[in-house]
Order: sequence, then C-alpha cells, then structure tokens
Amino acid sequence: MPTQEQQEISLLKGRVSRLEARLEFIYTHLGVNFVEETRLTDDPKVIAALKANNLLDAIKFYRMATNASLEEARFAVDEMRARLGI
Repeated sequence: MPTQEQQEISLLKGRVSRLEARLEFIYTHLGVNFVEETRLTDDPKVIAALKANNLLDAIKFYRMATNASLEEARFAVDEMRARLGI
C-alpha cells in the first residue's frame, strides 16, 4: 500500500501531465512553439542544475565559470531561471 506521500506525488504527477497536455493543445491551437530563450553565455552546467532543482549547484557552477561574487551569481542564476521558465 502506497504511503500518503507517494499518493500525493502520484496525484501531482497526474496534474502536471494534464496541464502539460492542455498547454500542448493551446500551442497547437494557436500554431506556436515554445522555444527556450537560451543565450550563448548560458553555461549548460548551470542550466542542468536548475532543471534538477539544485539552486546551490547552479550558483556554484555560475561562480566557477564567471568568477562572480555570491550576490552577482545569485542574481544572474535567478534571472536565468526566470528567463528559461525553470
């Protein structure tokens, strides 16, 4: 028998799946495609960490790539996450 947490996760997965299907229907109906707004300066390691929901690693990778301060890296990673819709 699944635990309460497993049941909640299953329900959330179902909701996400239905939302994705609705969004795909809207895109098709409108004749548009979603394109991530990536930039040449976006580090793939930072993007991968953000997609894995690992903000600390994303900031660490950004700082290693750019020598930015912690504050600058946090701002840049937050901007990247918002821009990419992650």
